[in-house]
Amino acid sequence: MTDGWNARPLPPPANGQPLPPAGGAPQPGSPWWSDALADPWRDPYAPTAVVVQTPASAAAPSPEAVTDPDAPRRSYTPVLLICLVTALLAGGLGGTLGFVFAVRSGYANGGAGTSLGAPAEEPPAAANRAPDSLAGVAAKVLPSVVTVRVTGAIGSGFVVSADGYVITNDHVVEDADNDTLSVAFSDGSTAKAELVGRDPQSDVAVIKVAKSGLTPVAFGNSDALAVGDPVLAFGSPLALRNTVTYGIVSALDRTIEAGEGGTTRYYAAIQTDAAVNQGNSGGPLVNAAGQVVGVNSVIRSVAGNETEAGNIGLAFAIPINQARRVGGDIIDHGKARRTVIGAEVVTGGRSTSGARLRSVEPAGPAAAAGMKPGDVVTKIDGHVLEDGTDLIALVRKYDPGATVSVEYRRGTKTETASVTLVADSN
Repeated sequence: MTDGWNARPLPPPANGQPLPPAGGAPQPGSPWWSDALADPWRDPYAPTAVVVQTPASAAAPSPEAVTDPDAPRRSYTPVLLICLVTALLAGGLGGTLGFVFAVRSGYANGGAGTSLGAPAEEPPAAANRAPDSLAGVAAKVLPSVVTVRVTGAIGSGFVVSADGYVITNDHVVEDADNDTLSVAFSDGSTAKAELVGRDPQSDVAVIKVAKSGLTPVAFGNSDALAVGDPVLAFGSPLALRNTVTYGIVSALDRTIEAGEGGTTRYYAAIQTDAAVNQGNSGGPLVNAAGQVVGVNSVIRSVAGNETEAGNIGLAFAIPINQARRVGGDIIDHGKARRTVIGAEVVTGGRSTSGARLRSVEPAGPAAAAGMKPGDVVTKIDGHVLEDGTDLIALVRKYDPGATVSVEYRRGTKTETASVTLVADSN
């Protein structure tokens, strides 16, 4: 489109008609040209021209658009801080909403709540514990442990035969009669019991339960124990039935003289730190294989009397080799044999190191080995003796007929001898 400043003459029409007047005026009376001046697109004779327009992007920049290189640059720190705060707020809000929805979902699904931690495997049932685990040993032994009930007292015991024989402590049943004696098993069942026999000096007794088909314990070898071996104590401390405690063998051949105002009991005990309290008496001390190695009997306490005594980690058990022999004698013969050396010793003082012989039986084992009154026994089978109590307790540990080495002092000389122990004549 143009304004006509560069218009040039057009060639004459091909039909020989005259050219229109200058200035593009239409012929008079022609409808075609009546509005040609108002609509140049309808004028076929209007000259044409191509006008090239410059793109806006190529135009010279205005002075305001020029950047001053010395002008200070805008800081982006506020923008970054705003973005960081926004992200934290969004994360916190999202986490809170997620927690709320999860908790609501948990309550909607039965009140389980949010599950925390990694999924855990179901532990095996108690019956499936490994036999040599503590739980396995407890499961094995508990059916053989009983609570011994006597009027006004509670103790413990353990089944040693399927037909109902139970070993316990003598001091548990010393006031019992067959009308007041009963036992309770780990499954809650109870049965009447009767006293078979007692040996007050060894603190071992046997009762018979009026029930058959019982599970007897397995016996271990108390002579094979070592300090540090793990052990479990079973019983009913303070009337809490089916209690199991765990510890180690703290010492071996700890000589014990027990009994106040009655029979004095002597034995070379197994010391343990397994918790033992009143009511544990007569219960089994068991090794890691589930075998009975001792009979829990006494504790040492800082209390002033037995009623107030409690566990302080010093408990003592009769070695099972001794208790089994005594119990077997009671069942088979109605009374127990006591092992003796054939001499009377001085007790109640530690003025000398060793067991001084007050008298020696002429036909006894000590006399046969050449020992005389006044000799001081310092060792028996390697165990150092401090006084006469040690000699009595250690001798009773052995079976009648056992031969032991003895070291003794006569004047300034040290002698050794082999002594074959015997059962007393009572």
